[in-house]
Amino acid sequence: MSRLIIGTRRSKLARIQSAFVRDSLAAIFPGLDIEERIIVTTGDRILDAPLAKIGDKGLFTREIEQQLLDGEIDMAVHSYKDLPTELPAGLEVGAVLERAPAEDALIGAPGASLENLPAGARVGSSSLRRISQLLRRRPDVKAVDIRGNVNTRLDKLDAGEYDALILALAGLTRMGCADRVSLVLGEDDNWLHAVGQGALAVEVRADDSRVKEIVGALEHPPTRAATDAERAFLRELEGGCQVPVGVLTSALPNGRLRLSGMVAGLCGSPFYEGEETGPAEEASALGGRLARRLIAEGAGAVLADIRSQCPKMY
Repeated sequence: MSRLIIGTRRSKLARIQSAFVRDSLAAIFPGLDIEERIIVTTGDRILDAPLAKIGDKGLFTREIEQQLLDGEIDMAVHSYKDLPTELPAGLEVGAVLERAPAEDALIGAPGASLENLPAGARVGSSSLRRISQLLRRRPDVKAVDIRGNVNTRLDKLDAGEYDALILALAGLTRMGCADRVSLVLGEDDNWLHAVGQGALAVEVRADDSRVKEIVGALEHPPTRAATDAERAFLRELEGGCQVPVGVLTSALPNGRLRLSGMVAGLCGSPFYEGEETGPAEEASALGGRLARRLIAEGAGAVLADIRSQCPKMY
């Protein structure tokens, strides 16, 4: 079987994820020769500004996608939460892998929780979604932007620049840093995660039937259905990765899904939330329906205000 080239970002986490895809394919296709190519994205180069101030919807993907379109690489591995809901013409998601834990995690002193953080605590996050949920619960703490890879952020915490961090549990687990987690923030806390969080997506050229067949062996249908619902929700809201939009998707009996979603102001208010249930095979319709309901309730005006404050994102 011939050689394939996987494109990925240069961070340690991205390379771990790319290696996982490579090794998974090699286990299924022992004769496959797979090379990794490191591609530096805009989001990797600009580390001295908040994502919401510099970003557009392809902050961590555009350069990789261009090499894919140009035939320089055969597939691209992404954290699905980084992949815009509208892909460039000629590209598609060839496989969505089984999801790792989708929750966020609070990292701080042993036993730290949202409730016992001291007033004025500096909590680091680059996510408007995380910040809005934090400030909704604890308006007395200080949300501070933080950039850099997982290890860099943990080093800043250990150096005393922050009192706590909020990061994705999946990334911490893949990096071998799960022991740093003070509290998992999930359904029990009514804490919603990012669209696609915890899932890996392999992007391919739509007309490359050979690579599509190979990559398709990694597909995990339940994760595809859940993330289809989430991405349809975000797409209908016309939101990018850097907006206070959160989701939580649960599998129900008889092949059904429950999608919970929220849209919030930058400081946690106003806050719109709701849920919809439906058949997994109608996942995208489910996400669109929930988004339209929240828009009708007022969420559209919140997002329009955020777009006016962060025009580069749109």
